[in-house]
Amino acid sequence: MPTEGTPVERHGRLRVMNGNIVGEHGSPVQLKGMSLFWSQWSNYYNGNVVNSIADNWDATVVRAAMGIEGEDGYLQDAGAQKAKAKTIADAAIAKGIYVILDWHDHNAHQHLDQSRNYFREVAQAYKNVPNVIFEVFNEPLNTNTWPAVKSYAEAVISEIRGQGANNLIIVGSPNWSQDVDIAADNPLSDQNVAYTLHFYANTHKASLREKAQKAINKKLALFVTEWGTCSADGNGQLNLGESQTWLDFLDAHNISWANWSLGDKAEACSALRPNANPMGNWSDNDLTESGKWVKGKIAE
Repeated sequence: MPTEGTPVERHGRLRVMNGNIVGEHGSPVQLKGMSLFWSQWSNYYNGNVVNSIADNWDATVVRAAMGIEGEDGYLQDAGAQKAKAKTIADAAIAKGIYVILDWHDHNAHQHLDQSRNYFREVAQAYKNVPNVIFEVFNEPLNTNTWPAVKSYAEAVISEIRGQGANNLIIVGSPNWSQDVDIAADNPLSDQNVAYTLHFYANTHKASLREKAQKAINKKLALFVTEWGTCSADGNGQLNLGESQTWLDFLDAHNISWANWSLGDKAEACSALRPNANPMGNWSDNDLTESGKWVKGKIAE
């Protein structure tokens, strides 16, 4: 595996092979980085932030969590949210790191037409750009079923592939993207799809790792596009011991991850203290306890 150059120069286009995400060299690739907070409630969607986590944190991936529902989200102001996501994507491409364009939605199946239009557009713009990964359904709720999520994903994936885009695609699963074992019993037919697994270390422990292991045993490629050091509501005490247990598990299986979240909301899982500089280059005093710990783990 090459050791010189930017992450994208080293690994090139990512693809799924034998249950792993691999680079053009054919060896498994494990990316580590940060997920930005919901785009409509974040001041951190700019190129300086991307450069800061690449240069100062050694991040190899950034996730643009484009908020769909809620005040000022994509459904209310598509233009503004698309522009924010594009800013992050273009900055990541310029920096040579990977970027996840995330349809950050709990009810994406109800917004299929909007999602298809968006992914058609970004697939045209970024088709075969090796940096860009498409995440088509962030977190289906526990009221959803895998057949419904799969049907939605098939429709969106056909839009992406219809543009000639061979980019890696990531799909969520029911129960806030925890039911990867159920998806593994009836996976998508597209050969270049990974499945996201989300966990919050103070809430989700050994039983969720068992579900993940079942999926891994069935050769499902996993990518943890969102995880937190705290409880599932974004607060509660930090559980760094369980966080380390999780990271050891991900390391053992070459599973990439993005921590939630690179934002300054006053909650335990935020990496930044309230009102930290929107343009990046933070000192340790600008970071929360979680932010300092995760920054260290990215750099390891």
